[in-house]
Amino acid sequence: MPIKVCIAGATGWAGSALSKGVANHPGFELVGAIARKKAGDNLAEVLDLGPGNIPIFADIDTALEQLQFDVLVEYTKPDSAMKNVLAALKKGINTVIGTSGLTEQDYKKIEEAATTANTSVLAVGNFALTVVLLQKFSEMAAKYIPNYELIDYAHESKIDSPSGTARELAHRLSNVQESTLFVSEADLVGIKESRGARLEGVQVHSVRLPGHVISIEAIFGLKDEKLTLRHDSGASAEPYVQGALLAIEKVGTFKGLQRGLDSVMDF
Repeated sequence: MPIKVCIAGATGWAGSALSKGVANHPGFELVGAIARKKAGDNLAEVLDLGPGNIPIFADIDTALEQLQFDVLVEYTKPDSAMKNVLAALKKGINTVIGTSGLTEQDYKKIEEAATTANTSVLAVGNFALTVVLLQKFSEMAAKYIPNYELIDYAHESKIDSPSGTARELAHRLSNVQESTLFVSEADLVGIKESRGARLEGVQVHSVRLPGHVISIEAIFGLKDEKLTLRHDSGASAEPYVQGALLAIEKVGTFKGLQRGLDSVMDF
C-alpha cells in the first residue's frame, strides 16, 4: 500500500518541488494539499502533475474532515505551522516538518502532542544532504573546540530569524557543549546587539540580503588556527526533495519527536 501524503504549502517554492517528487514516487500517493490562495483548485492542474484530481484545501481542519492520509508534510510558515502540526497529530497522523522558524518551546509542545497521540514527528531544519553532513561535522568539531559561532545567511524577504537551519544546528551543538562567550553581554561596550543573539548557549548571527538563498556557516577557533564549515544552497529547491522523500518514508518507523534527517539515516 502506498503512503498517502498531504502537503501543507504545496504550491510554494519548496512545496511545489516536493509535490512533484511525491507525485512521481512509486511508494507514495499525493492525495491532497493545503494552500489558502489556491483553495478549491486541482493541484494536478496547478503544478502540471498529469491526470487526476488532487484537491487543494484552505486549511488543515477542512483537509482532515474530507481526506484520509498517513503523513502530513508541513511546509508553510511558523504562524500556521503549529496549528497544522497539532491538528494532524491529534488525528493520529504522522508529520514531517520542513517549516523554518519554530522555537524550542514549539518543539516541546509538538513532542508532548506526539507522545500523547502515540504518533511520530520528524522535524528537519534543512533536507539537503550537504546540510546533514555540515551538522555531523560541526558536532564532531564542537567536541574538541568550544569556541564557535554560527552565521545564518538568507534572502532579504525571509521573515524568520534565525532560520530553521541555524536553530537546528544551534540546538545540536549546544547538546555537545555550549560555545565560549569570551566577553559577557554585561561587559560589552557599544551596541550589544551587534554581537548577535545567544540561542541555547550558542552565539548566532543572521544576515538577510539579496543574492542569498540559504547558507549556514559554523566557525570554530583556537589559538592561531580556525576551522570554517559552510553550506550554500542554490536557487533551485531540488536539493531538498530527496531528503524530504526519505523523511516521509521514515517518519512512521518511530514514535514521538525526532529532529534532524540524520536521525533516520545510516551514518
